[in-house]
Amino acid sequence: MPGMHETCTVCAKPFEVQFRYQMEERDGAFSFFCSQACHGKSLRGEMAGGVVCTACNKRFTVELVSQVIRVKGEARYACSEGCRSQILAEAGGARLGGMTLPSHVPVPVPVPAVSSPAPVPAAAAAPPASSPRPVTSLPRPAIAGPRRMAIFNHKGGTGKTTTSVSVAAGLAAKGFKVLLVDTDSQGNVAVSLGVKAEKTLYHCLVMGLRPQDVAVKIRENLDLLPSNETLAAAELYLAGRQNRDRVLKERLAAAEAHYDIILLDCSPSLSLLNQNALVFADGILVPVACDFLSLVGVRQVIKTVKNVNSLLHHPVQIYGVLPTFYDARARICRDAWSTMKEHFGERCFQPIRSTTKIKEAPAQGRTIFEYAPDSHAAADYQAVVDRIVTGRFEETAPEAEADDDAKAMAG
Repeated sequence: MPGMHETCTVCAKPFEVQFRYQMEERDGAFSFFCSQACHGKSLRGEMAGGVVCTACNKRFTVELVSQVIRVKGEARYACSEGCRSQILAEAGGARLGGMTLPSHVPVPVPVPAVSSPAPVPAAAAAPPASSPRPVTSLPRPAIAGPRRMAIFNHKGGTGKTTTSVSVAAGLAAKGFKVLLVDTDSQGNVAVSLGVKAEKTLYHCLVMGLRPQDVAVKIRENLDLLPSNETLAAAELYLAGRQNRDRVLKERLAAAEAHYDIILLDCSPSLSLLNQNALVFADGILVPVACDFLSLVGVRQVIKTVKNVNSLLHHPVQIYGVLPTFYDARARICRDAWSTMKEHFGERCFQPIRSTTKIKEAPAQGRTIFEYAPDSHAAADYQAVVDRIVTGRFEETAPEAEADDDAKAMAG
């Protein structure tokens, strides 16, 4: 293709065609694109007031990757899941007469009723077998802490994933319906709980699937929205979106009616996904290892929160600072905890005492409450859960007790 010069169909800029995506046949004619940005605008129908749905002829603007379908090298457009299913069925050889009409055409999307609706036949009123947990009209259980909480720290190795899993499991054990969202491409939450999932957070962000349809039930009252290396592609998708720091908030909005609490395990970086997580969250819990470098890292977290408030216009606050890997025998741990209490006051939680049990639990695919319920770490995380639920702050002196490892050695 080198040496072939054309004019961009979108921006009218002359350019040299070098890549396959830069020329595309549609309706018997070729279109040319000088960049991926122009190609995306054309696919989304931004230059022509939208595109026409291949199934129902409705004009709409493409917002999700799943709304563009390639059939024999040509683009097809689906304005809804029903139209997408019909197009795929037709491409697979199904007869048109054997398919139902797109669901969005004759039937409105079901919403919680606020007034007495017209009578509906029982068969039509029954939800499909694959529908998510129905929205309940019962009041949510009381909780003092934020219902959308990000577990976040720029520094790695501070116990973010362990804290996310333990807090989520503890809240679920108290009867709260919890959704744990892994926003780290390493996917350590699923590994820690022994979960293998076909669909991940990528499918919610890029494909537009509902979180409650992707989430995997891992314990009673506890669902997981897992992640893996495909989140790298999701980052690229977010970078090209308008309001790119609010895409996760838009996607998870559909899940808020199904869960009492949503926890987000964040990666140790200021990635675009982390910005999305902080914009979604009401509060941030910051695990801080009891060492000097982790204390220095807290400054960056405070700076990030200020930027989210001022630049992204989202009033998120640090809900609490959680000292982790606390060893009463080490002076640096005692000094670190003292420093955190001095700077954060009652926002500084009681520390999580160090024990090898908490490192062994993920290898068994179990939480600390399941693997070592009598350990100090289990008691400490239970105290964190109790404080989130009740809001009560009770300071004790863990340095007065020997840690689990020391007890084991003595025994």
